[in-house]
Amino acid sequence: MDARKQRYVAEDLPALMRGAQSVLVVKGKDAARFEPSSPGGDVWPHIAQLAIGPTGNLRAPALKLGQRWIVGFGEQAWSQELGG
Repeated sequence: MDARKQRYVAEDLPALMRGAQSVLVVKGKDAARFEPSSPGGDVWPHIAQLAIGPTGNLRAPALKLGQRWIVGFGEQAWSQELGG
């Protein structure tokens, strides 16, 4: 996906991330992990609150790894998530 050509807003996230077992949203040194497929409530509003940037679009970078998503950037979180 190329966010420069395709905009993704809060309402798009459930369809875009359908089947995701884990969504990690990173903002600097802060990170929040969500498990959308687990029972117990709708997490999409919480994901959208963190994953949508001030422009109203999905934060960059956004990376899909199998059934996991990483949205936003923080060097430490990415290093831990990618095993580096």
